Amino acid sequence: MPLARATHPSRRGLLAAGGAVGLGAVLAACGDKGKDSGSGKGTPAAKSGPWSFKDDRGTTVRLDKAPTNIVAFTGVGAALHDYGIQVKGVFGPTTTKGGKPDVQAGDMDVSKVTVLGNTWGQFNIEKYASLAPDVLISTMFDNAGTLWYVPEESKKKIAQLAPGIGVSVYDRQLTQPLQRMWDLAESLGADMEAAKVTDAKRRFEAAAARLRAAARAKPEIRVMAGSASDQLFYVSGSNLSIDLEYFKALGVNFVEPPESAKKQGGGWYESLSWENVDKYRADVIMMDDRSSAIQPADITKPTWKKLPAVKAGQVIARSPEPILSYDKCVPLLTNLAEALEKAKKVG
Repeated sequence: MPLARATHPSRRGLLAAGGAVGLGAVLAACGDKGKDSGSGKGTPAAKSGPWSFKDDRGTTVRLDKAPTNIVAFTGVGAALHDYGIQVKGVFGPTTTKGGKPDVQAGDMDVSKVTVLGNTWGQFNIEKYASLAPDVLISTMFDNAGTLWYVPEESKKKIAQLAPGIGVSVYDRQLTQPLQRMWDLAESLGADMEAAKVTDAKRRFEAAAARLRAAARAKPEIRVMAGSASDQLFYVSGSNLSIDLEYFKALGVNFVEPPESAKKQGGGWYESLSWENVDKYRADVIMMDDRSSAIQPADITKPTWKKLPAVKAGQVIARSPEPILSYDKCVPLLTNLAEALEKAKKVG
């Protein structure tokens, strides 16, 4: 799984056995899904008649009509928002401690969605049931079909309230889940011929070409993908992560920790003490921009400040959980391309 897992507590159940609200009451609270709950405001109308979508687990969800009461992981809700689809509820990093939208919320108006849980392990089943959900949509970071940010302890209760849809972001290049989210949005009634949508896709293709050219022009520049916590520094390998796999395919030269070193991180990353943060030489460092990670400006470790890339000002942001719309992925390509174009060999 991505790096934030190391900084989160272990998953915990939300409803203790024998709690105040049993599953029967939760199901009853779900109400009549056939009634209009008003969730479709601002959302394009999908084609009438039966609706189905086959997700990346191979599971086909079939409904009498296209879902309008959609609950999604925050990043998925943000991606659908870019295609004109408004979700009703979200779970996952949505607001910061100051109440501002989390980076994973994108352009979504967080004041207009019901937040079921803002941190790892949080998912309010009672609130979820009250939304009368048609579907729950999330990403997946493994081959086991685990829906991201759906707590393990309550996943069965959650699954009884609405069918789930999983979009895989595991061990594939960015363009694949981007296309899957495009397909999903289209099935939900999004206008995929709208100027905003088609323009974003063109800009993405142009940004990819720019990054490929920048990587080809400076093959000697080594890029390290990092993430910071108080005790440890994490170095990601390019394998498994959709963004890094794609950037590598475009020619970017990444620092690659050996597989043996990544074993503790499930194959995703190597954990380093801050004393050993200089283990790998890098000319550009991409740092995790999620709220679960310490941001570069807030890192006070002396060993960090001594890194050649840091001293040279060659540190940029990285989004390990990209919002899967072309519009939001353009800056990821552009920022890295610009960094390579300007980078000097310092590592």
